[in-house]
Amino acid sequence: MVPREQNVRTRNEAARLIMTSPAPSHLSPTRDALGVPLFKGHHEPSPGEIAIGVVIGRTSEFFDFFVYAVASVLVFPKLFFPFLDPLEGTLWSFAIFSLAFVARPVGSLVFMAIDRAYGRGTKLTIALFLLGGSTAAIAFLPSYEAAGTTSIWLLALFRLGQGFALGGTWDGLASLLALNAPEHRRGWYAMIPQLGAPFGLIVASALFAFMIAELPAADFLDWGWRYPFFVAFAINVVALFARLRIVVTAEFEHLFSTRDLQPVSVLSTIRTEWRTIVIGALAPLASFALFHMVTVFPLSWVFLYTREAPTRFLLIEAFSAVVGVAAVIASGRIADRIGRRRLLSGCAAGIAAFSGFAPQLLDAGTLGEVAFMVIGFVLLGLSFGQSSGVVSSSFATEHRYTGSAITSDLAWLLGAGFAPLAALWLSVNFGLIASGGYLLSGALITFAALWLNTELASRR
Repeated sequence: MVPREQNVRTRNEAARLIMTSPAPSHLSPTRDALGVPLFKGHHEPSPGEIAIGVVIGRTSEFFDFFVYAVASVLVFPKLFFPFLDPLEGTLWSFAIFSLAFVARPVGSLVFMAIDRAYGRGTKLTIALFLLGGSTAAIAFLPSYEAAGTTSIWLLALFRLGQGFALGGTWDGLASLLALNAPEHRRGWYAMIPQLGAPFGLIVASALFAFMIAELPAADFLDWGWRYPFFVAFAINVVALFARLRIVVTAEFEHLFSTRDLQPVSVLSTIRTEWRTIVIGALAPLASFALFHMVTVFPLSWVFLYTREAPTRFLLIEAFSAVVGVAAVIASGRIADRIGRRRLLSGCAAGIAAFSGFAPQLLDAGTLGEVAFMVIGFVLLGLSFGQSSGVVSSSFATEHRYTGSAITSDLAWLLGAGFAPLAALWLSVNFGLIASGGYLLSGALITFAALWLNTELASRR
């Protein structure tokens, strides 16, 4: 008679082998080698279930992102750079802000190796705990007055930790969602992951606005600003378990396998798919440059050069982000009617036109600020809603999972990583029109990348 412990080990090993061995695409295994049901009720994950996991994951990541971004303007210059004037302190704060985008591709390189060796669930757990831990650690940082330059180095270290961890949060659900979308609704499903950005901004802006309105300035700078970082950590923990419940189930493991969404070597992917990666990173440049031009940069300009209370502008941001949600949703409908490339080309033209007059609206009082934000978020929602995966279908199937992650990292680095720093520096030294020139350059690069992608596709 087989001992009970040995029987359990045998059963677990057999189940593991079945789950990790890709099944033929025409088969849907329902029992493991010992006859135990593998997929209850022959359930196949629906696009709706995948979409829930995508939105939860993206919202938590963007909430972390915007909590840090708002603090980079309202808190860090005073807390960590009190020896500099407000402008210089903000520029240094934005320089540290950019470190996460530099570290993110490195994180992808490391976490893809963890994914191959230990699985998607292990990778996500380590990455999200590192992200949440780095975020929570920032909330405990001492000020420059208490710790001197050590506080600045620690801020930079934890910002690098955030970016490194973000490189490991790629779970492939966005690619899985796109691959499982009906032929005539690909634009609609492509926009779903992008909803996380405006959702995250709405919550972060509203939370900071509440803390500033309810607390005296001294209390806010002393301890009030730290609470949003604790909230970000809590949301990360909730998002981790929500995503793990989806990603590591037998149904999704099988679906990832049959769709060839498995990690491969980053270096081999770059060697094989470098043209697609470069085009994919440059194609959404207009959208990603606009991303920070209507979220982080205007907050810094209004805070530094107007007498407007930050609470008021944070609420304008939150309202504009609601408009952005509607625009992202609309992008799905429009893309399914006219095509994603045509929509992105039209948005790039709109962003190019917007760059010619938009920055001056920030100097036109409250109505000008509202117009800048609302128009900007309409353009951002339409373009950002379709910016992910515009060339992902060009990847060979075995490189789609890893290639999509690398492309996303590079797009954020090139398009958004240094945008707040560059826009503020250009505006201060050459006038607000110069920040419009920065935005225009992104639109032109998007035009070139979309044209090049079309040319390569026609040659194939």
